[in-house]
Amino acid sequence: MPALFLDTFSLFFRAHFALPWMSTRAGEPTSALYGFSSLLLKLLREQRGAALAFALDAPDATFRHDSFEDYKAGRAPTPSTLVAQFGRLEQLLAAFDVPVFRAPGFEADDVLATLAAEARKREEPALVVSGDRDLLQTARGSVRVHFVGRRGKDAQLYDEAAVLARFGVAPQILPSYVALAGDTSDNLPSVPGIGPTTASKLMNGRADCADLFAHLDEIKSPKLREALLAHRAQILHSETLARLREDTPLNAEKPYWRAPSRAAFVALAELFTELEFKSLLQRLEKLAGC
Repeated sequence: MPALFLDTFSLFFRAHFALPWMSTRAGEPTSALYGFSSLLLKLLREQRGAALAFALDAPDATFRHDSFEDYKAGRAPTPSTLVAQFGRLEQLLAAFDVPVFRAPGFEADDVLATLAAEARKREEPALVVSGDRDLLQTARGSVRVHFVGRRGKDAQLYDEAAVLARFGVAPQILPSYVALAGDTSDNLPSVPGIGPTTASKLMNGRADCADLFAHLDEIKSPKLREALLAHRAQILHSETLARLREDTPLNAEKPYWRAPSRAAFVALAELFTELEFKSLLQRLEKLAGC
């Protein structure tokens, strides 16, 4: 039974935009809470008895923002109707009574990569659940990625072979691939003239961008060599920004992941009642064996 490592805000945001407006009779918005809760119950039904851990972004700036002022610049502000649900989200996570990790100066992605590295070290199966492509870096060894689709699209399961099939590079090479092809979601620039196909070909057989530059003379196109040399600093910087950290300091709570207790299901039922999630209450009762 794999442990489930959840990219909380990524999943919460996707749930908000995937569902129509929902609210309680008193007018409290609940769309994201409902969608997020529904996904969690589905995962727990499919992976009965699975241990959980939630990862969240800390409110302060990360080492990436300190290094690159325009990191993730241009993203739309969080809708007020979603912000209004954050307090209830905290209640929901508390009700599950499983580890919740935030690491000041790091992103939730780094927390998840660190948990994934711990699972690989133990040779224990784990699923990283996210809608963020950056987390595909973790799809190695005993860890796979349950990639949640947008607006009702089916989720995809990625192991190392699936990442290689889609991007032409192994998971651990994705930061180098991004450094060449760019990533608009994180505002990381591409190298002019280099798209996804060229990026994957350039990284074929290479360990990282430093290895690519060490063998630059093997690239036949003078124009391509010139572009790489002209953007060397940018490439190496972007690669560092794109690579997830596996040494994120986690708090002292151990075990790092655990299954919800019977008391957790009682607490969830109380919260679902407050939020008027009647259909989810029925699913929760079946899951808890009530």
